[in-house]
Amino acid sequence: MALFNRRNNDAPSTTATLAVDPALAALTGTYTIDPAHSSIGFTVRHAMVTNVRGSFGEHEGTLTLDGTDPSASTASIDVRIASVDTGIADRDGHLVSGDFFDAEAFPLMTFRSTAAEQLGGDAYRVTGDLTIKGVTRPLAIDLEFNGSATDPYGNQRVGFEGSAEILRSDWGLTYNAALETGGVLVGDKVKLNFDISAIKAAPQA
Repeated sequence: MALFNRRNNDAPSTTATLAVDPALAALTGTYTIDPAHSSIGFTVRHAMVTNVRGSFGEHEGTLTLDGTDPSASTASIDVRIASVDTGIADRDGHLVSGDFFDAEAFPLMTFRSTAAEQLGGDAYRVTGDLTIKGVTRPLAIDLEFNGSATDPYGNQRVGFEGSAEILRSDWGLTYNAALETGGVLVGDKVKLNFDISAIKAAPQA
């Protein structure tokens, strides 16, 4: 189901009228991310030999889907840095300190979409601005649309899951320590993981 604008480099220069998918049009609206059924996490290499996984427990955001003009769809997400959880309290405390995120000075990580396209089937790429520690850089997130459903409470939901890779040094997260055997303690490459469930807002009267 094409939620976002599909790029077509072979399209003619003249404007054509395309049929609107009724099922897609029915999804048009503003959705609030449900933090209780969503997760935003990360994976990073530790000591050159294993991976550390973590997540951010507090986040909020909105999706605006336009089924009749998919290119107008947008996404906005705010993540509270102090909610980071890797399962080790001392490590979490280090991550929110000035060595890493400096959560006191920069409490939020934010993403604001600027464009989106369909890659094929239910695969999409959403591009936007990711801000961490006061640094804003472009980020492309590859997403899979998992579909829509009405839950037992009558809420209309949509679901997405996806991922992106960044170099943390690009956002000023440069802390590290050398290993006696060579290499460094914390890898530069970080994989971001998104599993999103969002609830459609009721139409305004």
